Amino acid sequence: MTPVSSHSPHGQSPLRTVQVLGGGNAGSSVHVRSLASGLVARGVRVTVCAPAEADHLYGFSGVGAEHVEVPRSSDPGSVAALRAACADADLVHAHGLHASFRAVLALSGRRTPLVVTWHDRAYAEGARAHLVRLLERRVAKAASVVLGTTSALVDRARRTGARDARLAAVSLPGPRRTVEHEHDEAERLSPKVRAELGATGRPLLIAVGSLDRHRGYEVLLDAARVWRRLDPLPLVVIAGEGPLRGELQRRIEEEGLPVRLIGRRDDVRELLAAADLALLPSRWEARSVLAQEALHARVPLIATDVGGLPELVGDAAELVPYGHPQALAEAVVRLLADAERCEVLRERGLRQAATWPTEDETVAQVLSVYDELTQPRPLI
Repeated sequence: MTPVSSHSPHGQSPLRTVQVLGGGNAGSSVHVRSLASGLVARGVRVTVCAPAEADHLYGFSGVGAEHVEVPRSSDPGSVAALRAACADADLVHAHGLHASFRAVLALSGRRTPLVVTWHDRAYAEGARAHLVRLLERRVAKAASVVLGTTSALVDRARRTGARDARLAAVSLPGPRRTVEHEHDEAERLSPKVRAELGATGRPLLIAVGSLDRHRGYEVLLDAARVWRRLDPLPLVVIAGEGPLRGELQRRIEEEGLPVRLIGRRDDVRELLAAADLALLPSRWEARSVLAQEALHARVPLIATDVGGLPELVGDAAELVPYGHPQALAEAVVRLLADAERCEVLRERGLRQAATWPTEDETVAQVLSVYDELTQPRPLI
């Protein structure tokens, strides 16, 4: 006799879920891989609908999920492919605004429960900002449950019309080693990494993220002009790709700024381990992966006082106003000269990181939502 999954909605067959990704955001993609792995381990059937390159990068198939290629766009072919993939799903879980909107279209006319996770805000200006607000409203009203990765996103979902919005438990996936192991590894790798980046004998400041307007890299370049007077001269290294690369590179060269753009990297933990400070100058962040990695790696973090960052880091980082290069520069200069304050931030960072949910807790919360939405209701 075939064993029945403890998470079967009707006591007959394993729960079948479809995870829908837009394909762009690294944080949501890593989260879905972790979630898929945990759900499969608990007997849930998982299909991940995402562009082909997303499966190549994040390996959903490698953790036991079925991958169905669905392009990013909202054209009729894309929605039809998603609709077919969701045909026998007990529940659909979409991640991000655009993926969620396509899921709403694909499930039109069906009673399949839809869970939506908002990992971050969608960025838009002008007429496109109005479109984004319309999409948010449509998605929030259609979803059975909206999970927000920060309190601000939960509030936004409620204001937009969500009937049930909750704070999501979202872990930082990946093997976490002991503090002693992390420290020993950093000591071993740091000289090599620093030499590669050109930071031998000078402070190394690391920023990570796509080269988009909302990341605040123009402000970071403004700040870098201020600390050019320091000796030794700090080097800022920005890991990431995006539409602003040309504009940023031109400024770096024309103004002689001590900044390097090194493109997309898959060794962010090694970069952080070699860094003296981590910088996060964004206009908005929800549950920043860089902030979490920095605190885990015991790297003092300077971040903007925006979005979900204060909630995420507590008193374990230096927070500065967004769009204020002088404040950012002063925080950098102050921390580079204050070893005692840096050590305080390192210790607070470890304590703060210990309060974040684990991968098991994240999967358990999501599974409880799934069970709630798929268990048969008694007839009244």
